[in-house]
Amino acid sequence: MALPDFILVGAMKCGTSTLAAQLGAQPGLFMTDPKEPNFFSDDAVFAKGQDWYESLFADAQGDIRGEASTHYTKLPTYPETLPRMRAMLDAPKIVYLIRDPVTRAVSHYIHEWTMGVMSGDIEQAFADQDELIAYGRYAMQIAPYVEAYGRENVLILSLETMKFAPQDTLERVCMFLGYDGTPEWREEQARVNASAERVRRFPMHKLVFDNPVAATLRRTLIPQSVRDRIRKSRQMQDRPALTPDLTRKLRDIYSEDFAHLRQMFPKRDDLRASYPFLTDAG
Repeated sequence: MALPDFILVGAMKCGTSTLAAQLGAQPGLFMTDPKEPNFFSDDAVFAKGQDWYESLFADAQGDIRGEASTHYTKLPTYPETLPRMRAMLDAPKIVYLIRDPVTRAVSHYIHEWTMGVMSGDIEQAFADQDELIAYGRYAMQIAPYVEAYGRENVLILSLETMKFAPQDTLERVCMFLGYDGTPEWREEQARVNASAERVRRFPMHKLVFDNPVAATLRRTLIPQSVRDRIRKSRQMQDRPALTPDLTRKLRDIYSEDFAHLRQMFPKRDDLRASYPFLTDAG
């Protein structure tokens, strides 16, 4: 059977695309295309069946096989993820990348805003959309994997540490996976999914903006000044700021969650790099 040896399970907006690209660039390591199959989480994808899932790894040959789906740590949105995974995968290695959860939540909002999923200001979004907070409760999200597969088979990494020491982080992951090659961080693979712009999308976005024929027509028929005004109207001009009250609320929630994370991984002091708002007593 061609099934994954490891899964990068998230978290969303925490650098998973970059890490997946780095792993896939190493000889002897294989990452799926698409990068995020979301097989175990999404009902419509899971309905394609195990044969379809295995086909994603058909070209891996003797490589260590992996995939990266951030939907796998999106409780309570996808509650069937782990039961489905346990039924198919006996002992995969689980890799989980985290970052400052407050910053992650804002990036999550920006992502949803650009995709047209969320509208209105950020304060209202946090009041209405529980997942903005829930997906950053890393202890809550990863605890089921620790229980299912054992702490020794779960590796948590800090994006802040990966940015500071990318080569060391890659080596740590490869050692965890049992990779016997010489891993090399490749700068050309870095920041694969980094968003340069905050531009709101709409249902016909690809047809209108990603189509070369449409692009030629726009340049020919629409004056630059008009195109600039349209573009500006679709852009989030500045990164949204949280009010002090909401900031305190998020920090309180995530400080409590970090306490649980530290209980699960008591020797991982390095994870505190993702919680810059903690006090010395926290």
